[in-house]
Amino acid sequence: MTHKQQEPWKDMMTEVRTGQMSRRAFIVKTAALGISTSAAITLLEACGGAGGNASSGPVTLTIWDYFNPPGAGYLQLLADYPKVKPNVKLQHTAIPFADLKQKIIQGAAARQLPDILVIDNPDHQAFSSMGILADLTSQISSWGQGKEYITGPWTSTTWKNKNYGIPNNSNCLALYYNADMLKKAGVNPPTNWDELHDAAKKLTTKGVYGLSMSLVQSEEGAFQFLPFLWEAGADLNSLDSPEATTALQYLVDLTKERLLSMDALNWTQQDAMTQWTAGKSAFCINGPWNLPAARSNAKFNWDVVPLPQGKQAASILGGENWAITATSQHQAEAWEFIKWTQELSVLKKCLLGNGTLPSRLDLGKDAAFIQDPKQAVFVNALTTAKPRAYGPNYPKISNYVQQAFQAAISGQKSASAALQVASQAVKPLLPS
Repeated sequence: MTHKQQEPWKDMMTEVRTGQMSRRAFIVKTAALGISTSAAITLLEACGGAGGNASSGPVTLTIWDYFNPPGAGYLQLLADYPKVKPNVKLQHTAIPFADLKQKIIQGAAARQLPDILVIDNPDHQAFSSMGILADLTSQISSWGQGKEYITGPWTSTTWKNKNYGIPNNSNCLALYYNADMLKKAGVNPPTNWDELHDAAKKLTTKGVYGLSMSLVQSEEGAFQFLPFLWEAGADLNSLDSPEATTALQYLVDLTKERLLSMDALNWTQQDAMTQWTAGKSAFCINGPWNLPAARSNAKFNWDVVPLPQGKQAASILGGENWAITATSQHQAEAWEFIKWTQELSVLKKCLLGNGTLPSRLDLGKDAAFIQDPKQAVFVNALTTAKPRAYGPNYPKISNYVQQAFQAAISGQKSASAALQVASQAVKPLLPS
């Protein structure tokens, strides 16, 4: 083999290892270089990686996630896999949600990333466009189950018609309420903003706020703010509109009237839920992942209803995706693990244990996810929940939105002024 022949096949072996080229394509392209099929297969056996064979020896797959605390279903998933694949050990590290994005970017620059990432679905396209994630198009095509997923979550794992991951679960937001408090005050569960405001006012007493929610300066806060924006009839391309101001002003007024604690600016979604389960708020905006916590920790009668609507009804599509890093040396093993997590029996057990909902259409029809009336509220909202499908610049866009609602609610700027500043920054970042 000449030196001129050697360099191209070395590059192609790297592409196979990182999942950018299928084994079949490698054999076809090396044949054009005068390499026999048997020789190409020998090279593939030595290559390993996402397109080659998995290692037969012990392998440790490292995982970064932001689950704090991790759900019981997720912990069981990690414990079960080594029983299925005794040669594979799973080692996961939980990183605070607000820090994970920067940690991934820094890890990519230093080539110190784990094998597998758990990614909040609106961030997936950004990481894909940056080259941080392995291209799994060939593997997913061979797997053949992409059609089983809800369009919104599935789309979040793609970039420029290539696949960079698999949706693991979906979720949305609804309104938890303390039924005992409402009954005592003669208040019905609210269906719109006016009713929510009036109910919160009646139920706010010494040591108890009407509402708890997260408005922290992270994606958790943006996740809880955006439904108000959409319900007002606005979107990220119209942050400078009267409708957008109406949405933010509604939350400003709730805090000014002390119906919503100013501490919401620092609360994560878990913090907001802890306030509610402790009886310190009558209502709480939160997701289905907290159903197990509510059942365990709420010492009162409670229920869940859809988010009270403004000009229109809305909820938001959330959830996590699996991805493999482009620098992983164990992409084949990582892909086998991710495929296993999507087997219906495995996925069902994990989701039910976590209180999260399936991204798979076939599993979403399972009675286990709709027989509980409280969970059914979230399942029904999931079908129309709006995704944060704003392209690879979404993390930057979200940061400007976070700055806006933090500035307005803390009193640094008026709602209109804060949104005007955000609008000027956001519009150039939106997909054309």
